[in-house]
Amino acid sequence: MVTDKDGYAHLIQYLSENLALFTVVGTDPSESSVLELFEEQLAAQIIMICGQNPELSFAQRNTVIREIDAVVYDLEEVLGKVAHQKATIEQIHFISEFSGLIKNLFDQEVSDMLK
Repeated sequence: MVTDKDGYAHLIQYLSENLALFTVVGTDPSESSVLELFEEQLAAQIIMICGQNPELSFAQRNTVIREIDAVVYDLEEVLGKVAHQKATIEQIHFISEFSGLIKNLFDQEVSDMLK
């Protein structure tokens, strides 16, 4: 659905190119780890997608959820050890932006799915 698209590969490359941002341990870390924030942000985006598309069938919603699970798995693989460190303000901003870009990919795929 999403994880096999070029746009997704580009986003993972974008994350990889910005990994240096996640090696910085700031003086004002958040309560949540980097991976927890990614999970929270992506969950919120998927809830928004499902809410915006009430015509999605149960099976289609499950497909979306399985895909987001695959995305989180990929993020954990790319982030490695830094996934469990407490996030800094800059990292929180990046995670929010990245999650929005992932939502855009899902928006397009859901739109295509409903045609």
